[in-house]
Parts: sequence; C-alpha cells; structure tokens
Amino acid sequence: MLYLERSGYNFLRISSLSVYKLLQHVTIRYQMSSNIKIPKVCEHCKETFIAKTTVTRFCSTSCAGKAFKNRKSKELLQTIQMEEYRKSVGINMDLIQAKEFLSIKEACLLLGVSRMSLHRYIKKKMIITHKLGGKVIITKQAITKLFQ
Repeated sequence: MLYLERSGYNFLRISSLSVYKLLQHVTIRYQMSSNIKIPKVCEHCKETFIAKTTVTRFCSTSCAGKAFKNRKSKELLQTIQMEEYRKSVGINMDLIQAKEFLSIKEACLLLGVSRMSLHRYIKKKMIITHKLGGKVIITKQAITKLFQ
C-alpha cells in the first residue's frame, strides 16, 4: 500500500497495482506522442507540406475551411439538381419506390436506364413482365431479382 499526502489531514491511498497501471498509462501516453514528419500534398491548394500526423489532409486551417466550403456547396448544388430533375420529370421518386407494380417509364426512372435498355432486358428475359389490358406491368420483385 502506498500513501500520498494531499493537503493537511487528507490522505490518498493507492495500491501498488494502481500505481503500476498509472505509470504504464503515462508511459504509453508518452510513447504515443512522436515527432514524425510526413511530406504530403494539400488536397485543396496542391502544395507540399510537412504533416505531423498520418491523417492530415490540408496544409492549413484556411485550406481546410475552403475545402469544407467547396464540398458543402457541391452537395447543395447536387441536391438542387436532383430536385430540378424530379420537378422536370414530374414524378416523385419516393412514390415510385413505394409502388409494387411499375410501368415501363417508372421502371426506367427507378433503374436509371433508357427505354431501349429496359426493352432489351425484357427481350433477354432478364426482367419478367405482365400485360394488363394493353399496358405492360413490371413487378418490383422482378427488378429486385435483377440485382440478385
């Protein structure tokens, strides 16, 4: 048992095992800090710099901030383009994904292929269709089988 005096009459009692673990933790912490120097290229300004960690991507905080701003503006532009596409098509993709039976046009939008490609898949028997009156219907199961 090891006794450490704190202040006045207060004593802190530490077992020898706790001291060993404490010293081991301090040693590990000391060993983990290293003075490595890695030459890297900044992802934003493309200049070379010396990094002190293996995960550093930018040469300065200003480059990191500019890259963050560029990434966010690209994400915003992509969401705006997706909304414009949905408005121009006139069909809500969430509604299409919820349907069990799809028309040719809806299946094309869901798969992201042209009408000709979809007809080629139907002709090769990759997608099984059903006729309802004069309309061709594709089940959602037939599309999921395509990816299995």
